[in-house]
Amino acid sequence: NAEMYRAVDLTRDQSYFLFSTTQEQLNFLRFPLGKMQKKETRKIASEFKLNVANKPDSQDICFVPNGNYASVIKKYRPETFQKGDILDKEGNVVGRHDGIINFTIGQRKGIGIAHKEPLYVININAKTNEVIVGNREALAIKKIFVKDINLLSKVEDYNGNLFIKVRSTGRLIKAKVNLNNTSAEVNLEELENGISPGQACVFYSKSKFGDKVLGGGWIVRTENNYLST
Repeated sequence: NAEMYRAVDLTRDQSYFLFSTTQEQLNFLRFPLGKMQKKETRKIASEFKLNVANKPDSQDICFVPNGNYASVIKKYRPETFQKGDILDKEGNVVGRHDGIINFTIGQRKGIGIAHKEPLYVININAKTNEVIVGNREALAIKKIFVKDINLLSKVEDYNGNLFIKVRSTGRLIKAKVNLNNTSAEVNLEELENGISPGQACVFYSKSKFGDKVLGGGWIVRTENNYLST
């Protein structure tokens, strides 16, 4: 069976987005640019006089006009702009917000609450329209639960050499995975901040050939010392 690895140019690596590729599809796929830096690719394109040799890199989401994400979300999910409460981790109301659309897990700036220590967004409850804030320690995730897992390899075989990635530009995090059919409990051996339900969790192992993609799934819940999201 074919295997997939992270690209040499980690700033251009797309393996995080390809975790749901099936083994059948992977057997037919080839990634000829995986061992090259972007500048090398541009040089080859220039030598072949391709008109895309100096094309600017793609950025953001192409269908969002002027990078205004809020306008797109307002059209499809207007309820995310409703005013609501900001709570501390004990459940006390400490402020008001103008819509959960304005907040992300791990956010520090723009919360609008004066406090003796820096406050961060540690949870967003869409059902109750509430934003929960706390100190930096409250962001540290210890365990995540993943669903709809697609595997390209037996993850259990790599638990001593298993890493996860929870964002496209994130680092590889040492972890252990307990599988249950297409769901899993993932225990982080290194703490990571700002992990949210809805993000992908992709499994990797390290070898002499590089960082091998073992599969992945979607995060449905996270746990830390203070709360479960």
